[in-house]
Order: sequence, then structure tokens, then C-alpha cells
Amino acid sequence: MIALSLAEIAAVVGGQTHDIPDPSARVTGPVVRDSREVEPGSLFVAFAGERVDGHDFAAAVVEAGAAAVLASRPVGVPAIVVDDVQAALGALARHVVDKLGATLVALTGSAGKTSTKDLVAQVLRRAAPTVFTPGSLNNEIGLPLTALSATEETKFLVLEMGARGIGHIRYLTGLTPPRIGLVLNVGTAHIGEFGGREQIAQAKGELVEALPAAADGGVAVLNADDPLVRAMASRTTAKVVLFGESDEADVRAENVRLTDSGQPSFSLHTPSGCSDVTMRLYGEHHVSNALAAAAVAHELGMSVTEIATALSEAGSLSRWRMEVTERPDGVTIVNDAYNANPESMRAALRALAAMGKGGRTWAVLGKMAELGDEALAEHDAVGRLAVRLNVSKLVAVGGIEASWLQLGAYNEGSWGEESVHVSDAQAAVDLLRSELRPGDVVLVKASRSVGLESVAQALLATGAEGEVAVR
Repeated sequence: MIALSLAEIAAVVGGQTHDIPDPSARVTGPVVRDSREVEPGSLFVAFAGERVDGHDFAAAVVEAGAAAVLASRPVGVPAIVVDDVQAALGALARHVVDKLGATLVALTGSAGKTSTKDLVAQVLRRAAPTVFTPGSLNNEIGLPLTALSATEETKFLVLEMGARGIGHIRYLTGLTPPRIGLVLNVGTAHIGEFGGREQIAQAKGELVEALPAAADGGVAVLNADDPLVRAMASRTTAKVVLFGESDEADVRAENVRLTDSGQPSFSLHTPSGCSDVTMRLYGEHHVSNALAAAAVAHELGMSVTEIATALSEAGSLSRWRMEVTERPDGVTIVNDAYNANPESMRAALRALAAMGKGGRTWAVLGKMAELGDEALAEHDAVGRLAVRLNVSKLVAVGGIEASWLQLGAYNEGSWGEESVHVSDAQAAVDLLRSELRPGDVVLVKASRSVGLESVAQALLATGAEGEVAVR
């Protein structure tokens, strides 16, 4: 964070200083909520959760070097006490980004947010110092913490914004007002909470509504291939830039193909020229993500050659998102278990089909959460798609949703041993250990709550450090 005195911070957040001998002392380290991340000069933000109360760590973090604690009550060590810690954190973030003058790029969408955010950041940091959301910390706590990690040298701040309902993105853009807003897609993720795709579109479109007018530098980067996203052009006074494979897209891909290993290759076309891209990431769905990143970078003045080179060299920065690892015995594990929704499930299955040309393909799939009344139909559809893509074997893991996956495969024609339903992660690991052979490719994917990353981790441990049990 940019250096601020404790007195300045207290004034910004409307707090009272307690047990601070020198209000002119400055916060020179990061703003953190995890006591293990405290460094000398940090500001520790004490949240009171259901299981852990950050206030209980106040003395320890100050002893470790924290300059003070942002708290909701006095804690016996230097503290700035406020009525609402979350609101104070947001106010501090807004103050800092206003002082920085960096270009803020915000993005949202139903699927691909984190992968695209990582691509945008990897491209932009070739041009100038860039700070971006780590992992998926895209909510009302993670977003301000990311913004507060920017320094005076930061030129680009890339922020992922998630939404659980109407008004959430409007709130986030109030904390960190973007100049460039990117909307990827409107799918069915969290449709059980929103009630329908139209409501999801309403929520995601709050991002473009928050942009400045075109005359003031505002740019809305919209997916030309998604009608609900493209329609958001009417909700903004910013300049509209379209990306996609449509002929009408300003930034588009032509001659899209996959390498033998399943990595996308295409010709990138922008208003200033074209260049070829071959990505290190896996799956054709990354083409759209790459086009979105290219559109942002082009608007910020990067050349098409610079953009294409950066996209060709970009890797995966966030864990458990199409992490591809080949074991010493020739079995390839694709750990995409961070989260799942119908769109990302379909993309992952298509990537698996493209990667498995030399051997058998295994789809180890679990529940997709928060689908509401659409849950049965969506799980059935994913099971059917696995059969249509000629996945060698579907292993559906877990309860009733997994049984719907397996039933969909069965109804599509998987009548023999091409699909199986197992009770839990350990049962899946036991099955795979007994049947995998060199050349096989295994995809592991489910919603985060299922914890299927343990299957991928156990399979990677097999043959390396001996077999381990799934916990």
C-alpha cells in the first residue's frame, strides 16, 4: 500500500485511535486479514467470523511488526476502531485508488473470470507495473485488499468482480471505480441464487453502468458472441469494444485450431493489425479469454505483436484451473477442481477430448452447486456431453447430483462400463489407481464445495511418494 500515517487512515475511515503512542507513525507494509501474512509496517484487519475472531490475534500481529489493527473494538494494542470493519476497509481502498491514479480494469462474467484476469495481468505487466486479484478474491473483502496492495509504481490495477446478487458489482465498483470494464459472458453459474439468466445479466451489467463516458476515457469491452453481454452496450456511455469470433468483433480470432496436445492456436486480428498466437493453456475456451485480454491491452496502447507474444507465453497463475501434470508413468492429470458450472464443465470436457488423442480419457466429475431448479437437467446434460465427446470413462463422484451425471451418460448410450457412479473421492481414487495406464488423461472437476482436488492430488502422489489416502 502507499504509505499513510495512522492518523490519516483514521480520518479516511472515520475511526478512533486507541493505544497509539504516535499517530504520525506510518503503515508501510501490506494490509492483511491473515495474521500469518503480517510484515513489519502492516495494517492488520480484524474480522470477527463465525469460527475465528481476528481481534484475538491483535497482540500477536503487533508483536510481529504490524503498525496497528483495524478493529471494531479496542484490543489493548495500537488500533483504529470503527463501527464496521468491512466498510472501513472499502473506504480505505477507495481513498488509495483515488490517490494512485492507476488505470483500473475490472472484469466479470459467469465463467472464465479468473483465467481471463490472469491473462489480462500477464499481458499488461509487459507494458507497465501491474497489480491484480490473486486467485478468486473477488468479493467485498478480497477486492479492497487487492486494491490496497498497489503502490506508487502501479500503472494498471486489474480487478476481478464476482456477484451473488443484484447490487453486488455496483457496490464493488463504488470501492474501485474502473475506467475499463470487461464482461465475458452470462451463463448459468449461481442461477439458483439469481433466478434466471436475465437477472444474472442485470447484475453483471452493473459493471458497464459504472464506467465513465467515452469522452472521459471509459471503455466497455463486451463479448460479441454472447447476446446478453452484447446488449449491455445500451447500458453505458463508455466506448464499446467487441471481442469474439463474430465478424463484427473489433478484436477477433480466425483460423482457430487445437494443437495435438489440446492447446489453442489462432490468428489474432485487431484494428491495428494481426498476429499469430499459440497458447500454453489447454482448451479452445481460452480463445475467448485471450481475445478479451487482447481487447483490453489494445485499448491501453499495446501493439498486436506485443499482445500476441504475451498471450503465447502466458501460463496459469491460479491453482486447480486446468493444471496439467504428466506423471512419470505417462498418465496425465488435469486438475480443474477449483469450481464448476455448466459452461466450464462443457469447456473442460471439450479440452479433455482434444487432449486424449493418444490414449484413454477419464472424466472424474462431481456436483455443480447453486443451480436451483436447473440442477437435474444440467447434470444430465453434462453426462450426455461426455458420451457425445467419446470420453472413454465417466466417473461420477458423490450424491444425487453425481447420479444424475451418470444417468445422463447412460441415457445417451453409455450402457457398458463407460460410466460409473462412486460414493466419494476415495472410491474414485481406488478405482483409478487400479485401472489407469500410460497415455491416459484424467480430468478432475466439480464445484469447490466437493473438494475433488484431493483426487487429483492423490493420483499425482501415486508413483511419486507412494499411495496416500484421501482425507
